Amino acid sequence: MTKDTSLRAMGWAQSFPVSQGVRAGRRWTREHLESLKWTEDSPDTVDAILLSVSELITNAHVHAHSDAQLVLTWDSHCLHVSVHDSDPLPPTKRPEDLTTTGGRGMAIIDALADSWATHPQASGKTVTACFVPPGAPKPRHGDDVS
Repeated sequence: MTKDTSLRAMGWAQSFPVSQGVRAGRRWTREHLESLKWTEDSPDTVDAILLSVSELITNAHVHAHSDAQLVLTWDSHCLHVSVHDSDPLPPTKRPEDLTTTGGRGMAIIDALADSWATHPQASGKTVTACFVPPGAPKPRHGDDVS
């Protein structure tokens, strides 16, 4: 039997307190994305991931009034971006309102990620978004992103 060396799973985790801000989360994420070979060929996917990290951390800080625990997991098919906060209520997509400057975070995640889901937990919730690099098969509707 030939050993398959193509699977390259890895993950990183970091907590971002409200005082540390979103910028640190984006910088931390970019540093870790540089270790994935596909990022050189997919700058649009990297930009989508960084914007999504910003939105998810902002949601944890602003709406949940909570620190954000960010976990990035690459499983050779999908980069899972998971943010945990202490609010048990799932995020909601708000109706479009062009007169407000906020409230579009989950609409942005929905537009950028290949899939996303919310996972309730005893100490809050985790929102996980899946990003598939170009050329890889996209997840089917209903596939688990966790």
